Amino acid sequence: MSIAAAVAIKQVAPEPGGQIGRGGLIIILMPILLICLCFANYFGLITIPAGPRVLIIFVLLISMMTTGMPISIALGLTVLIFIFTMTTVPVDAVALKLFTGIEKFEIMAIPFFILAGTFLTHGGVARRMINFAVTLIGHFHGGLALAGIVACAMFALVCGSSVATVVAIGSIVLPEMVKRGYPMTFGAGVITVAGSLGILMLPSIPKVIYAVSTNTSIGALFVAGLLPGTLLTFMLCVVTWYMARRNDYPRMPKATWGESVSAFRDSVWGLMLVVIIIGGIYTGIFTATEAAAMSAVYAFFVAVYVYREIGLKDVPRVLLRSANMSAMLLYIITNAVLFSFVLANENIPNALADWLLDLNLGWVGFLLVVNLLLLIAGNFMEPSSIILIMAPILFPTAMRLGIDPVHFGILIDVNMEVGLCHPPVGLNLYVASGISGLGITTLTKAVMPWLLTMVVFLVIVTYWPWLTLVVPRALNMM
Repeated sequence: MSIAAAVAIKQVAPEPGGQIGRGGLIIILMPILLICLCFANYFGLITIPAGPRVLIIFVLLISMMTTGMPISIALGLTVLIFIFTMTTVPVDAVALKLFTGIEKFEIMAIPFFILAGTFLTHGGVARRMINFAVTLIGHFHGGLALAGIVACAMFALVCGSSVATVVAIGSIVLPEMVKRGYPMTFGAGVITVAGSLGILMLPSIPKVIYAVSTNTSIGALFVAGLLPGTLLTFMLCVVTWYMARRNDYPRMPKATWGESVSAFRDSVWGLMLVVIIIGGIYTGIFTATEAAAMSAVYAFFVAVYVYREIGLKDVPRVLLRSANMSAMLLYIITNAVLFSFVLANENIPNALADWLLDLNLGWVGFLLVVNLLLLIAGNFMEPSSIILIMAPILFPTAMRLGIDPVHFGILIDVNMEVGLCHPPVGLNLYVASGISGLGITTLTKAVMPWLLTMVVFLVIVTYWPWLTLVVPRALNMM
């Protein structure tokens, strides 16, 4: 069961020996009522016009998720009920779409990046990156926290998963920070937000999903996150340094050049993955999807034969863990593809585009609306589901307003970063809570300075397209 589902169930389920309240009863009865309306339309008892039918799709989906139903099941049931009762689409077309929807070659990048991230998380790469970061900036105020941010950025360059970044860096840095006199709230707040760099820098599963949903270049999306990710790293470091200096948090002894070189040499095997990904895609040796496969093979080699943190006997366990995560994500993608098929069949994306263009918002107003919609969606769904549902709806309008698809993809990616760091479904928040032992309420307050910094960063990315597009254009990837 997903974290989102667990949270929703906690909100709805009655206390032992108690009764379901009025709010819980409404949550349970709402999807039942909507399903009854759908079947009433099917049997000719009522006729639902086109406008309300569109509303039913989204209200039914949201009401099902509110009951605690996993997003993948909610998507599938919504699609099947709507197609069966509201359209004339044959059932065999639905079955065909289930298979053809995930036939795209680019989707293969997802399980490979998940596998690479799992090997890197448990293969000693994170610890060596942290040591290297400490030798670079550990002597500043809040040096260990600054090193954690830089290590998150370096790990994000090779991982592609926000949660994996929080686990890999946080499990090492947080105990050490407490040991050296930092408050746990300070350290957990830093790592929770810095871990979100995992989906902004080079490889990123949300980027792959956006590329598949909109037919955008995966290679261009990968490198487009480099400069924004660097800026966000710098902004988080500035906020951390200011807070550490104001509270007189510990500094570490300044490392010598020899210690820095030694730490770099120790971490270079992990950092080489950056060269492999960018170099391979730029030179045309392999595609972005093939780069994901190469990343998995290279991560296996480094973890097992170079750093020797994982034995061959542990590889099946790593493969099983990666397969479980991949299967869960691909199941969500399959049902989301069906949902997009229904939206296209009802001509919803084009109708929405016409409506938004008639409002004369311009690209500035449209991007403001997009940010608000995505930030609201981040309160209910995890990133992959949001992208799969929202991208096909918003993308046509963005293209008609002249917004670059790569810039639009990075903008969505940054919104997903924000959603990962606040309740009720912020995955980074729950992972950091598990590592630190802090309650969600306490941790939510702790992340606020860095979360507000990320909102400022979102505004910068939204209205400064050059920041996103300069690198892919320089590399002739778009």
